[in-house]
Order: sequence, then C-alpha cells, then structure tokens
Amino acid sequence: MTVQTVEVGALDPERFRDVLPPDRYAVFDEATRRAREVLTDRIVWNVNSTAHGGGVAEMLRSLLAYARGAGIDARWLVIPGTPEFFRVTKRLHNHLHGYAGDGGPLGAAEARTYRETVAPTAVEIARRVGPDDAVLLHDPQPAGLVGPLGETGATVVWRCHIGIDEPNDLTRDAWDFLRPHVERADAFVFSRKEYVWDGLDPAKVAVIPPSIDAFSPKNQDLDDSAVRAITAVAGLVDDAPHGGPVFTREDGSQGWVERAATFVDGGDPPPASARLVAQVSRWDRLKDPVGVIEGFATTAPSHDAHLVVAGPSVDDVADDPEGADVLAESHAAWARLDAPLRSRVHLACLPMEDGEENAAIVNALQRRATIVVQKSLAEGFGLTVTEAMWKARPVIASGVGGIRDQIEDGVSGVLLENPTDLPAYGAAVASLLDDPERAARMGRAARERARDLFLGPRHLIQYLRLFESLLAERRP
Repeated sequence: MTVQTVEVGALDPERFRDVLPPDRYAVFDEATRRAREVLTDRIVWNVNSTAHGGGVAEMLRSLLAYARGAGIDARWLVIPGTPEFFRVTKRLHNHLHGYAGDGGPLGAAEARTYRETVAPTAVEIARRVGPDDAVLLHDPQPAGLVGPLGETGATVVWRCHIGIDEPNDLTRDAWDFLRPHVERADAFVFSRKEYVWDGLDPAKVAVIPPSIDAFSPKNQDLDDSAVRAITAVAGLVDDAPHGGPVFTREDGSQGWVERAATFVDGGDPPPASARLVAQVSRWDRLKDPVGVIEGFATTAPSHDAHLVVAGPSVDDVADDPEGADVLAESHAAWARLDAPLRSRVHLACLPMEDGEENAAIVNALQRRATIVVQKSLAEGFGLTVTEAMWKARPVIASGVGGIRDQIEDGVSGVLLENPTDLPAYGAAVASLLDDPERAARMGRAARERARDLFLGPRHLIQYLRLFESLLAERRP
C-alpha cells in the first residue's frame, strides 16, 4: 500500500468577483495576496483517506484548486488502509457522533491496528514534507501522522470535520483514542465551537465551518433543459431529454453525462410530471435513509409526490465499510411498504466512475427536486444542505449539528426538532408540497444565506489567516 497523490488543477479566484458583493470580494483578494507572500517557497500539504465520496474530498478538490490558482503550492495526498483499519476509523467516526455504530470497542487491539497501519504511511509522507511546509490532516484516519510529521519541523494542523454538541461516553472514548495522536498538533480546527474537545489548549483551537464551491459540477448553475436532460440520461426521471446532458468540468471543458443510476428496487423511475422529494447522501445509518423512507410513507396518501433516496455506488467508497449493509437495510424498508407506495419510492445508486459526472447528476437531481431533505440523526455539518440551499431548494432537515448553523427554521428551510419523529417529518414534507409559494420563499432565502456564509472564499480566508498566524510564530 502506498500513498496516493491526487492531481489538482488551478482555478482562478477572480471568478468570485461576480458572486460576492464588492466589499467582500476585496477582502478575499487581499487575503490571497497576503497568502502568496507568507507561503512563498512553502508547500501546503492536505492529507485525508479518500479522493472521492463525501464532503471532505469535495471541499479539498475545490479549495486546493483555488489556492493553486492564487499562486500557493497546495498538494493533496490520500493515505492507504486495510479493511480492518477502515473498520476502526468508521467506528471512530460513529463514536465521535455519539453513535455506537457496529457496537465494537476501541481498545488495545484497535489501537494496534491503527498504529500499525499509519506507521509506514508516516514514514513515506515524512520523506516529502520539508521543515518550512504546512500540513493539514483531515479527520481520524490520518490523525496518527501528527507526531511523525511534526518531527520534520513542518507546521501541522489537525482538522476534525465531525463532532457532537453534547458528548457522551462513546464520544469521549473516541477522544481518548485519538488524543495521544493529535495533542502535539500546532493547531486544531473544528467545524463548530460545540465540537471542541475538553482539555485542548484554547489558544490552539480554531473554528472554521465548511463550504461549497459555487462553480463545481455539483453546484454550478444549470438551465432547465440541462437539468431535464441529465436526470433523464441518468435514468432518475422517466423523461425525454430536451437538450444535451451537459455540464462544465473543473478544467473548463464541456462534460456529458453518459452513465445511468442503478435502481436498487429494480422498478421504474419517477414519471416526468412527478414532484420529487430527494435525499442525496452516503449510505450511512447516521443519514437515516430507512427513516426517510418510513417517514415519507406516513403522509404519502395525502399527496402525489415521489421520493428518491440516492447515494453513491457502495463499491466505490473505500473508507466506508458499512455502506452495503445500510443500502440493504434501506431496500428492506422499501420492501415493507404497501405495493402502491413502493412505486413512488426509489432507491438509486449513482455512478462513481467519473467523479465530476457524479457531481453533475447530484446537481441536476437536487435542482429537479421540489423539496430536498436531510433527515440525519447526527451531522458534523451537512454539506448536502448547503448545496441544496445554494440551488434555492426548500430544505427539510434535522436540527442537529451544523445543520442548525445553516437553516433558519421557517425562513430558509424547516428544522426537525426530533429527527426520529417520523410523522413530524412526513407532515413537514406534506406542508411544503401543499404550499408552493412558501416553499419558493424559503428557497430564495436559502440561496442568499448560502452565498453570505458558506461559499469557498470565506473558508479560504480563514485557513490562510490561520497558517499566517502559525508561521509568524515560528519566525526568529
């Protein structure tokens, strides 16, 4: 097993001039200028566990491209791992959310598996990192690299994208497991202040919420004909394409959607005239696809909408060993529905062979949806919510984690006070379906909020200022 280098292009930050208000663009432009000065002759390394699938990989792909476009030498490495290693890190992921997951322990055997997997990776990466470089390690998988890479003299930051507002014993077990690995970091970055661990030096903590790229294949504007064509070619809607299934790739070239989703139930896609309720997430129990299906069923007789629950092909997300099981559980929930309702509930696995094509399919599906839902039981931040808000979709989502930072309940979406209250979720869906004007107002307010708070320039500014301060401390 060897470390993978992910090739990243360069995107011109100038493109945000037409998206941001002039005063905020000026702040962004000044920050990138300062970053070029501070990071001259330095490499900024980013390390995580997958090049595709999940919000971290998506953010890295765009943020690093804009950093490179600004003249910063930003690079991306993906660490390898055995199935046993990823079972341990998935357990850490679940425990950090306060969730038991597979019910397994985080004991001596798991610690040994973690150390033995990370050790050779640390040696390999340390050969590349110079003493003047900066390293940003993302989430539990590469946390064990903090110490070895710090010994190179580099500035090392550990970034935790996941957490819980009210930690329990499971959460603290994960902290205790990871603490010996991360405590030597020069800084710790969390998505919300509520996620900051007990016992960390407050002077070394930064809070930086995630963001989306407004121009990526997943979020770029698509006209109605492209939306209809993409969802038709992808097989998500039984429709005849009116135009080409085209999108713009990250390098500026034109891309075409050619691959189709696979419906797990083997049934027909929704008809072209159907109103769609859609959730797009990994096949993860914390995203609660079973609850999405069962809650939709509670009020389905009161409306004619179809539900699409979509996620990636489970064979193509290497760091999530539970995906196939969750997909099977979701299919079992679909099979328990009455026969007439089964024809209105669709489980779709989206193709992953081409990451940008996959993103364009997600983009078109969210834009085709009348309502987007994200009924997570726990959520570090919930970028699928941000993505739907940017597309001016009314979103119904659980009032957990970072989702609460995004949606103003009743203004830019609907927050579910209790994610496990399936009738309340179903009633919220029916309410918006019955009131299109209210849904449209929420969608417009959602887009403005996403623009103001959750686009890439704000994220980049915060990272650049963090590294500027850390490197300034090292000056003689």
